[in-house]
Amino acid sequence: MSIQHQQLAEGAWQKLLFCEQMANIGSEVIRANKWKTKSRNDYAIMAADRSLELLDLTISLQQKPTRLKELTRLRETLTDYFYLDNEYSSSTKSIENYFLAFNYMARLGR
Repeated sequence: MSIQHQQLAEGAWQKLLFCEQMANIGSEVIRANKWKTKSRNDYAIMAADRSLELLDLTISLQQKPTRLKELTRLRETLTDYFYLDNEYSSSTKSIENYFLAFNYMARLGR
């Protein structure tokens, strides 16, 4: 898989606050959900791929074990939701609500 966010992977991502990183990941997840509801699975998967790429960049920067644990579980949940059988019974609403909190925090921080 090719890197979609080349500039971010080269160091721009680490300059963002954690809440900004999570808000950006959430934007891609919400975009994937919108395409999924429109039955455009091709676009939904591309957006989901981008969200996981950004999440992987965030995971690679983590030094706090508790945050790392949460992020790796989030990756597992998103993978299950978008690519597998949704065994965790995640809903569009619950996933979007998780990320909207980070969006709110990022807006307060700037």
